Amino acid sequence: MPVYLAHRLSLVAVAVAFLFAAGTAGADELAEASKLLGAGQHQQALERVNKLLARKPADPQARFLKGLIFADQGNARAAIEMFRKLTEDYPELPEPYNNLAVVYASQGQYDKARSALEQSIRTHPSYATAYENLGDVYAKLASQAYDKALKLDSSNSGAQNKLALVRELVGASPRETPPTVVAAAVPPSAPAPQPPAAKPAANPAAEPAAEPPDVLEAVRAWADAWSRKDVDAYLAAYAKDFRTPKGEPRSEWEKLRRERLTAPKSISVEIEFTRVVDKGGGRVGVTFRQDYRSDVYSGSAKKTLLMGRSGDGRWRILQEQVSN
Repeated sequence: MPVYLAHRLSLVAVAVAFLFAAGTAGADELAEASKLLGAGQHQQALERVNKLLARKPADPQARFLKGLIFADQGNARAAIEMFRKLTEDYPELPEPYNNLAVVYASQGQYDKARSALEQSIRTHPSYATAYENLGDVYAKLASQAYDKALKLDSSNSGAQNKLALVRELVGASPRETPPTVVAAAVPPSAPAPQPPAAKPAANPAAEPAAEPPDVLEAVRAWADAWSRKDVDAYLAAYAKDFRTPKGEPRSEWEKLRRERLTAPKSISVEIEFTRVVDKGGGRVGVTFRQDYRSDVYSGSAKKTLLMGRSGDGRWRILQEQVSN
């Protein structure tokens, strides 16, 4: 699996970077259980957590971790119940509300996800993860509303343009994948948390590479062309063998991209680089936060471009992946 793809719970990305309190009873067991979960060993992780809960049934961190295990197993009903009970027992903590919303979103229950995220923000107004997730849920609700508007009036060009922009940002059509929602994986109520230990790389080739200046310049030029609505320069940033998102013919993809660049009156695309990874074979993965604004829509997304050198020595886009 390419390293730039998020670990996924069904259609929901789940982070597994846990923070534990130094000296907390059961911290070693929790840390070991989290490592097992990160390695995909769900049953072993569950056994570790259950042993701790047998001694401390009310332990919030163990219950939180058990909810993550259920979620990663695809047991949405059990995960929802676990996180819901945590919100009842610890209503002042934002993380259980956030992860409850993540599981609701994975089930297509976006109204419930929205309510849970709004409650998470009320308990912790500076909780950035919940705000980002809420934006993704709003984007999905917006796409459903625009889709409904088009069903009622297929000639509504405004709804068509807005739906296209939302689909571009969330990386899915309204009938396909729901927007990726990041789950917070910080056990609640952990006093004096310590920074998580860095994980050893499973694949040496996936280690962060020294940032090649010209590849970053190529990405910036692509974003600038998009902002200028310079369609020719924008399309020239893609390699001849670019892998289109849905496997559609290149000509159809280019036609759709031209429409989406020319429809808004103004576009602004800002990027903030977060990671460059050497993929081997002369390819590089560049991950960044993309902030998109136009006169009809605005939003942000996490994007990774797989870049490769063309025959003229220029870096061009081979593949792009959106994951919030």
